[in-house]
Amino acid sequence: MPANKKIAGIEDKSLYAGLMRLHILHEAEQQEVCGVWVMNHLRQHGYEISPGTLYPMLHSLEKKGYLSSTKERVGKTMRRVYTITPEGLSVLADAKRRVWELFGDLFQPL
Repeated sequence: MPANKKIAGIEDKSLYAGLMRLHILHEAEQQEVCGVWVMNHLRQHGYEISPGTLYPMLHSLEKKGYLSSTKERVGKTMRRVYTITPEGLSVLADAKRRVWELFGDLFQPL
């Protein structure tokens, strides 16, 4: 999706929420992430996500055991930094396999 194309409408946002969760897990597999970084990164991929949507998503991934977080001081502020857990790695590996299979079905020649 081009970076300048915004997802419009509540229905579209809910449709793409699962993809955003997978993308968050993928990025957390590569490096520690924080909410602001995730928001900016998703924005580069054309996903406009508000803090009111993102932070509950991160907390949900942590509650399910896919991410863990620690608080880190940056200047005068504290921020929460997320890392992927072993369970998150397992779920991500399974999701990648399933997405790959679905991708094949979605893009078969007609």
